[in-house]
Amino acid sequence: MAEIFRMERKDLDVGGKLRAGKDDAIAALGQGFLASVMHLRISLHAILHSIVALEQRSFRRAANIIGTDQSVVSRRIRALEDELGVSLFERDRAGVRPTAAGVQFILQAKAALRDLDYAVKFARSAGSGSSGFLRVGFLCSLATGFLRDLLVEFVSVHPSVTVDVAYGGSRDQIRQVRDRSLDIAFFTGVPELSDCDVELLWHEYVYCALPEGHRLASRHSIDWSDLQEERFIVSREEPGPEIHDYLIRRLATLGTQPQVRRLSVCRESLFHLVAMGFGVTLTSDSAIATPFPGLRFTPIGGSEDLLPTVGVWLPGNDNPALRRFVSLARAMRGARAHSS
Repeated sequence: MAEIFRMERKDLDVGGKLRAGKDDAIAALGQGFLASVMHLRISLHAILHSIVALEQRSFRRAANIIGTDQSVVSRRIRALEDELGVSLFERDRAGVRPTAAGVQFILQAKAALRDLDYAVKFARSAGSGSSGFLRVGFLCSLATGFLRDLLVEFVSVHPSVTVDVAYGGSRDQIRQVRDRSLDIAFFTGVPELSDCDVELLWHEYVYCALPEGHRLASRHSIDWSDLQEERFIVSREEPGPEIHDYLIRRLATLGTQPQVRRLSVCRESLFHLVAMGFGVTLTSDSAIATPFPGLRFTPIGGSEDLLPTVGVWLPGNDNPALRRFVSLARAMRGARAHSS
């Protein structure tokens, strides 16, 4: 979003005249966000300030990050609230807190501006004569594995292509592929998507993350029967729900109902909690290259414990960079299958 911050002020005024092609821009961005603010005198500066203020929970910290005075941030957000007719933040001596309406508005505004940022980068890439722009979504770890190797090789072979990456859940990324804010997304499973190309590219082994002192930590591999009495912890965010369903399905074959606790933490924090003794969890082999103190990753044996990972893209997406990327992925898949 840094590209938008660098735009001139005359380009940021939405309430007056928009530049040529505004209707096309609104249609491309979707969700009706810019179509709504067109009818109001709203400055994108105020929206950007609101986004930073929401992230920082402070007008003062937001002003420091943006490089302006706190009074400027406060004044612009107040003007935005007056134009919208709703309070975005509650203010008191302790600081500021976003209202429910504020959170909803700012998150939708942020999504629209992210799309606008992509459009700016894509246009500048084309205008500068570079070879293109590619947006890649993923849910797996980039510590090691096929996707990491694919990205490294693609950037090496096509250095003039600008590659943007985004981490997120499969549902959101499928939506973004469909609305073309992502060119391709990678995640485990083989979804039925009639309007998308879905191609199996690689498999990942399943590992159990255990505390160092755990009774199973010294084993070279473990079986599901070894885990029947364990307490599992998973994230509420993806891939946590997928891991939860996988646990239920695999342990049900042994007649066991697993104990699973869902926590509102990221994957990194989840691994630290395992090391602290909160429980054990599952992961794939792309994540085990990153060391965590007090943690052991032990593979779960069995031919059924291979997670298929697919690439998903729109068949009508004619981005040349996407075609080159898919071609390289297929070549790498073939080379690895031949070597094994």
